[in-house]
Amino acid sequence: MPKSRISRLPAAAIIAVAVAFLSQTSVHGARFLPLRPSQNTAASPAISLEALLAKAAEYCRKLESAAFDFVCREEISEKFDPTLDADRKSPPLDPGKTKYSGPTVVISWARKAKRSFVYDYRCVRAGRTIRETRTLLKENGKKKVGPNAALQTSVVDFGAALLAPVGLFGERFQPDYDFAIAGEEKIGKIRVLVVDAKPKPGAPPAGNLYGKAWIDPDTGDILEIEWSESRVGRFDVFEKRGRLYDRKPRLVIRSEFNAEKNGIRFPSRLSVEEAYLGESGKAFIRSKTDVIYKDFKFFTVEFEVHD
Repeated sequence: MPKSRISRLPAAAIIAVAVAFLSQTSVHGARFLPLRPSQNTAASPAISLEALLAKAAEYCRKLESAAFDFVCREEISEKFDPTLDADRKSPPLDPGKTKYSGPTVVISWARKAKRSFVYDYRCVRAGRTIRETRTLLKENGKKKVGPNAALQTSVVDFGAALLAPVGLFGERFQPDYDFAIAGEEKIGKIRVLVVDAKPKPGAPPAGNLYGKAWIDPDTGDILEIEWSESRVGRFDVFEKRGRLYDRKPRLVIRSEFNAEKNGIRFPSRLSVEEAYLGESGKAFIRSKTDVIYKDFKFFTVEFEVHD
């Protein structure tokens, strides 16, 4: 077995970073090694789709094997407009217990027009185990200290958010999708390629979303993902609401991975917009949730790399 080296980083404050993620098996006979951050500040060199997907798969392998320990501030804001629910009964979904978890989004009955939460959040992942703790700092703008607090938002639960790129670009998932390079854009100083991912005809239905991703061609890092609503878990809930409203449901779900530490990118923002389209195509926005992570202190970030 080759020797291993573990990179352990001192705590350092970082703005707008990261989120927790779910379990993954260990990789035997591997060495720990940091990725070099992309220095992509000019136009990206030409790269084939096959080469880009290979880089993305390699990044996903590192992401799946990652272990870390960090604290940060988690700021959540929600807006609801229950106008369409006034004379209708929206599908019951255990208010306060529904969640956004990786590829599953469920938004429950909106009882308040606005609400917000600020948490001091800590996440530790080692091996297959993840531990999350929260201290409530503010609720609806008022100071409210609550140690070991439960996540109170009806929309968001972040257990699987960091691993979302794996469901699209992990090596074992790629055969189920048709990929195409849709264009080139710029995120900050990094020029990225926009990649569409659609399930192949006849592919087995999976719990993973598909949609559009913004990828750094130099590193294979996934900087943003916009997911397709038709593969959202429990989408039937929104279809039922649409029938009640005589409107077509539309979800806009987006994750931004705009912070990097030791070769791993962490989500800096998550947003979910629940809307319903009338015959004219005009959208009525029933709910919108926005989550921002900032003021991070990392104690450990490490991952495994095959020789």
